[in-house]
Amino acid sequence: MPSKELRLSDKAALPFKTTNKARRQQLHIKQKQARDVLRRADRFARKKEEAKNPKLREQRLRENVPQTLESKRKWDDVQDEPEDGGLGVAFNVERLKRRKLAEEQDLAGDDEDLSSHGDAEESDRDSMLDEDEDMGTHSEADDEVDDLEPPEDPDAENALPTKSQLRSATAKIRQRASSPPARSTTSTNLSLAPAALSKKFPTLFLPPDEKPPVPKILVTTSINSTLHHEAEVLVNLLPNSKYVRRSSHRYGHKFSVREIAAFAAKREYTTLAVLEEDMKKPSGLVVVHLPIGPTFHFTITNWYEGKAIPGHGRPTSHIPELILNNFTTPLGLLTAHLFRSMYPSTPELQGRQVVTLHNQRDFIFLRKHRYVFREKREMEKSVVGADGKEMKGAEGIRAGLQELGPRLTLKLRRVDKGIQRASGQEWEWRGKTDRVRTKFQL
Repeated sequence: MPSKELRLSDKAALPFKTTNKARRQQLHIKQKQARDVLRRADRFARKKEEAKNPKLREQRLRENVPQTLESKRKWDDVQDEPEDGGLGVAFNVERLKRRKLAEEQDLAGDDEDLSSHGDAEESDRDSMLDEDEDMGTHSEADDEVDDLEPPEDPDAENALPTKSQLRSATAKIRQRASSPPARSTTSTNLSLAPAALSKKFPTLFLPPDEKPPVPKILVTTSINSTLHHEAEVLVNLLPNSKYVRRSSHRYGHKFSVREIAAFAAKREYTTLAVLEEDMKKPSGLVVVHLPIGPTFHFTITNWYEGKAIPGHGRPTSHIPELILNNFTTPLGLLTAHLFRSMYPSTPELQGRQVVTLHNQRDFIFLRKHRYVFREKREMEKSVVGADGKEMKGAEGIRAGLQELGPRLTLKLRRVDKGIQRASGQEWEWRGKTDRVRTKFQL
C-alpha cells in the first residue's frame, strides 16, 4: 500500500493530518503558536509602517469599522406617518420628522427663488416699458449719446444673480447656521410624537402648554401573592405611590383588575401597577393608565434589591430625576410617555437621585443612582459631549455614581385597548409578530 503524501497546513506550514490522537493535539498547539507568531509579526510590521506614515493608521481605522447592532438594525421603509399611529411599524420618528422638515425647507427655498426671479423679470419689464415711453420725449442729442453707449449684454441676468436671490440665499444660510446642534443619539425627544398617536392616546400625549397632572399610583399584586416585600420596594421606587394588598380571605371579595381600576380612578389615582408572581419571584408588571387605559404588560427579569448590590446606598424620599434613553419608534415613544406620567415633572434636585430607563434591543434596563460632582483625577479623561469633543466648562469635573437599587429588566409584551375584563382580547400591539431578529419595536 503506497504511503500517503504529507499534507501541509495552509495556515502554519505544519503537518495537519495524523492518525495518532496525542500527535494531533501537539500539532494543534504548534499550529496555534505559529499563527500567533505570524499575527504578532504582522502587527509589529504594521505598527512600524504606521509610525512612519500616520495616514496609514487613519485609513485603516476608517476602513475597519466594527459591525454593531445599530449598524445591522433594520427599519421599515416609511415615507409618511401611518394614519393608525404606527405602533406595529419600526421607524425612527425623529429621523422622519427631520427629513420632512428638510424637504419643506427645500421647497420653500425653491418657491422663494422662483418668486424672486419672477419679481426680477417684472421689474426689468417695467423698466423696459419706461424706457420705451421715454423714447418719444427725448431729443436728438440724447439719441446720439445713446448710439455712443455700448449695447447691454442680453445674458446678464443668467450670468449674475439678482439682489433678491442673494437675499434669499443668505437668509437660508443663516437659518441653517442658527439651527440647534445634533442631540445625543441615546436621549429621547418626547416632543416628537405622531399626530395620529397623540389623538389615539390624548391622556398620555399632552399638549406642550398643558401642565401634566401630579402622578398618584396604586400598587397591588396578583391574587394569593406573597410578594409583599417586593411591592414595598416598588413603592419606594415610584414617588407618591401606595401599596394595597389583594386579600384572598375566604370571606373576602376577589376584585378583578378592571374593578380595582374603576375604584382607583374615582379616588384620583393616575396609574395602577399590578406586580405578578411566579415561583415566589417577580415575573411581570401590568401598568394601567387611568382612567381609560391603555394597559401595558411587561415581563420582569434580573430583579435585584438594593442590599444585593455591592457598594449600594440608601435611597431617600426625594423625588428623583427621570432619564429615558433610546425610545425612538412610535411604540417606544408611547412607552416613554407612560413612564413619564409616573414621575412628577418637578424633581427635587437636592436629593441628587436619578432613575434611568435605558432601552436596548427592546429590553428596558431600570436603574436608580445617586450622583455627586467631584474634581477630575489625573488619570481620568475629560467629559465629552454628543459630538465626541470635550465639553467647555467641565474640563476638571467628573460625576460619581452610587447605585441605590432596585435593579431590574423589563420587556414589553402587549399593549391592550383600554381596560378589559379579560386581558388580551383586543390589543393595540403585541410582541412576537415579526420574525426578523434585527428589527426592534422600541
